[in-house]
Amino acid sequence: MDLTIGTGLERPEDEARLAAARFNRHTFWCGQSGSGKTYALGVVLEQLLLNTELPLLIFDPNADFTRLHQTRPGRDPDAVAAIEGSDVRILHSTRPEGERLHVTFTDLSAASKAAVLQLDPVADAEEYNVLLHVDADHRTFTNETFLGSLRDSDDPGRQRLARRIENLEVLEWELWSRGARSATQIIDERPAVTVLDLGGFAHPAEPKVAALAMIEHLWNTRESRRPILIVIDEAHNLCPPDPVSAVERALTNRIIQIAAEGRKFGLWLFVSTQRPTKIHPNVLSQCDNLGLMRMNAPRDLAELADVFGFVPEELLARAASFTQGQALFAGGFIGEPTLVQMGERLTEEGGSDVKVPLRPA
Repeated sequence: MDLTIGTGLERPEDEARLAAARFNRHTFWCGQSGSGKTYALGVVLEQLLLNTELPLLIFDPNADFTRLHQTRPGRDPDAVAAIEGSDVRILHSTRPEGERLHVTFTDLSAASKAAVLQLDPVADAEEYNVLLHVDADHRTFTNETFLGSLRDSDDPGRQRLARRIENLEVLEWELWSRGARSATQIIDERPAVTVLDLGGFAHPAEPKVAALAMIEHLWNTRESRRPILIVIDEAHNLCPPDPVSAVERALTNRIIQIAAEGRKFGLWLFVSTQRPTKIHPNVLSQCDNLGLMRMNAPRDLAELADVFGFVPEELLARAASFTQGQALFAGGFIGEPTLVQMGERLTEEGGSDVKVPLRPA
């Protein structure tokens, strides 16, 4: 099955197609701001939704894909009907209507819980040890009963853990499920598309913890070998080359693990960012498919030439002169490196640029 994504840049009469079956390799999608990267990414995701049964999990930091279930007027009626009939789940971070994006603290691994609470297994040995055993008594992390049991204990380690939780204000995060359905339970149902709206959380660690919970869950259940395409938009937010916090390091390491070993389990990455140097090199180096939009920086083009050595450098150089919506595709999902003019979206784009306010004429 081929996915029609646009037309040939130099031969507009020819349709440009990607091989759907070759999304079983990791894909790198790149383009500087203003290149049309997110819009074009939507074109490809729509085609995957229409022409495959491959579930899509989209990490969406800017709410760009929260309207992926809403079609545009005047589009092909058969495609519109197929999209509107698909199981598309939008999990919002803070929006009151619709399904909410929640995860369960106690479902995290011990190392991930410690990362959330900024605990070191050696420097904070007592508190870390309490954390290892506390789930046996309390399934629900986010309630006063849990915190009170730690605070009122005679054990100094439990008391210190209670103070740490209070000082970090972790219990106040909107992310926690508090008994509601978690995003990991929803993804286990394998909807056609699950969009995680990461942009509305109040605490800067919440979106990364949400992503960590999902990535960790997919890895822990990898032996089920249920294929899924993990789409990470603005991937520099989740797998930077130099992660700083404990949560960032845990998340980046999990994504690297999936990049290196996930393919045989049906865990396939589709990472999108503005520059190749903005994501961890151990993720980039595992990608076999390339979608490149406008890219001016010589350093970035040199990096891409090094990683994707099968792409002629003269074609990579063309990216500096691309206009909005033009792209180069290369790798396993296309027969040969091809220049493309991307087609139109079938669905609405959630985000858009803010316009400069002008004076009335």
